[in-house]
Amino acid sequence: MTALALDAEDPVLDAAHRRMRARAREVAPALREAALAIDADPARMDGHLDNPAFRLFRAMGIPERFQDERYRAEVKGLPRDFLAQMICSMELARGDAGAMFAGPAPALAGVVVRTLGDERQQAAFYERVADGVTWAFCAITEPQAGSDATRMQTALTPADPADRSGDLLLSGAKKYVGNGSRGGVGVVFAQTGTSPLSVRAALLELPAPGAHGEALDMIGLRGARISEMTFHEVPIARDRLLGGHLPATRRGMWGAVTAFYGARVQISATAVGLAAAVYDYVRAERGTPAPAERRALETAALRIAAAARLVHRTALLVEADQGRGDASALCKLEAVRLVGDVTRRLPALLGRGALLDHPLLEKWVRDAAALELMEGTGDIQRLRLAQDFARSGAVPAASDPVPAGGDPVPAGGDVVPAGEGG
Repeated sequence: MTALALDAEDPVLDAAHRRMRARAREVAPALREAALAIDADPARMDGHLDNPAFRLFRAMGIPERFQDERYRAEVKGLPRDFLAQMICSMELARGDAGAMFAGPAPALAGVVVRTLGDERQQAAFYERVADGVTWAFCAITEPQAGSDATRMQTALTPADPADRSGDLLLSGAKKYVGNGSRGGVGVVFAQTGTSPLSVRAALLELPAPGAHGEALDMIGLRGARISEMTFHEVPIARDRLLGGHLPATRRGMWGAVTAFYGARVQISATAVGLAAAVYDYVRAERGTPAPAERRALETAALRIAAAARLVHRTALLVEADQGRGDASALCKLEAVRLVGDVTRRLPALLGRGALLDHPLLEKWVRDAAALELMEGTGDIQRLRLAQDFARSGAVPAASDPVPAGGDPVPAGGDVVPAGEGG
């Protein structure tokens, strides 16, 4: 029978990246051991915080200059580039994707802070998440506007109307925020005016007066604690606005869109890892498959192999040129389609009651469905790819362009920021 894709050698991976894969694979079983307990009660994390997979995942997200000796030892001899981070995510998701997102880590907020924050702001953020008990959140999506910056209602207004350069007050609501109910530090996007360049990101530490987060009742990826957040005149010091040292065109939504490019690849890596987990499990439980079942398993293995290589190559493209939104959109579209197919088809090889008899498989079906909603649904990715194709001159451009930097979201929040990472 065809060997599992992630065990095959991809020529893109050098010796250092293979060490990264081996290290992540070594700690991934710890996530699977905790998976069902976290899924059953995602609010109770005290007994899981010392999970070795959480430490590795967190260490890979903290820049070296902000690491203490614990984290340096955790990643000693391992590459730290974007490809290595995606390899780590893929292997940890092969343990359990929901548990991977449950641990305290910089997640999507870390990408935004690295992209937009100055050295002092980055230090403030990473010092908090490095303690191993602080979750980070990134609040972009709104209940009525999704992540369409042109309709964003959350606002930053002067605390003193007579002093336009002083401190600010944050008011509004965000939805589908990973770890929003328990986050200790994060990023909130808000309008500071009426122009397209007025969207800014603010670094916010919680608890804070006027800020409240509540976890939503989710079916999939319950460990990510997807939440809604409300803000009523939350004090924001002026020096907590990210991007002040950058040109005006790169201070706000540019940072969010850039972060989304990388986040889509991470969701893709997670989807491939989850598909591999289902394959591993079904293949081990099925024993000797019938010829038709054997073909189904071999087809799944080959598709996982192709998707894993697509993730590797997309990671290289995005790191080389962070404007490659088309590459990340295509990668996310294919990876999520793969995990949907695998979770729908392979459990059937274990019989009609497979999801009742195998709780992990039932959980993974729910988790796979949640991945479809993270960082843009399949239809959103198709719109993005179609518009990039139209801009290339191959076909006439659409009359109704995608808003907000090419990342439209229907009202109600069709895009869910990553609970990973988010």
